[in-house]
Amino acid sequence: MTGRVLVADDDAGLLDIVSYALEREGFQVAQAMDGDEALEAARATEFDVVVLDVMMPKRSGIDVLRELRTESAVPVLMLTAKDAEVDKVLGLELGADDYVTKPFSTAELASRVRALIRRVELDRREADVPVREVAGMRIDLMRHEVSVEGKPVHLTRSELKLLALLSAEPGRAFSRRELMHHLWDTTSAESDHACDVHISNLRRKLEHDPRNPKRIVTVRGVGYRLDTA
Repeated sequence: MTGRVLVADDDAGLLDIVSYALEREGFQVAQAMDGDEALEAARATEFDVVVLDVMMPKRSGIDVLRELRTESAVPVLMLTAKDAEVDKVLGLELGADDYVTKPFSTAELASRVRALIRRVELDRREADVPVREVAGMRIDLMRHEVSVEGKPVHLTRSELKLLALLSAEPGRAFSRRELMHHLWDTTSAESDHACDVHISNLRRKLEHDPRNPKRIVTVRGVGYRLDTA
């Protein structure tokens, strides 16, 4: 698999190790050592995936992500500290597509990058799927547009991908592992929490009362389903 990847981290040693591992997998890799440099690079070149360390000088990875999401849907993978739960949640809420916790194996990181690129390719192939109208929503996968009762809502690529899966089989209960495998080709327990955050984000955008959801409902002991009742 090929693709262009931007890796931003202020640890020069880690940056070189990650870059080397990705290049061995066939990726073209660009490097950045602070947030300003990362944002400038992401704006100047069209990357397939951007890998951002949360803690960087000049501008944090979270700040870079926040800026990117106002102008780009490029898949973003965050590198977070092991105990930095707030960074993981905030990153996902701001539109990060995935995260890897330090310390990590380069094989795992490369696998996550490949999964993000494959997902974009699948999104493109799904572009000829007819517009779906379900549960008061209009879901246009080709245009990446969703409206709820006629009002447009902005979804990140990950949120749209989850909604596309749920809306493909309304009423079916999907486990967290199924949902996360659909997104990232992973079934790790750590991803269960990421699934809950994405679902929470979707509910805030699609529900009248996110604390009492009527569209995306919890199926106790299983996961989630799209309810059309």
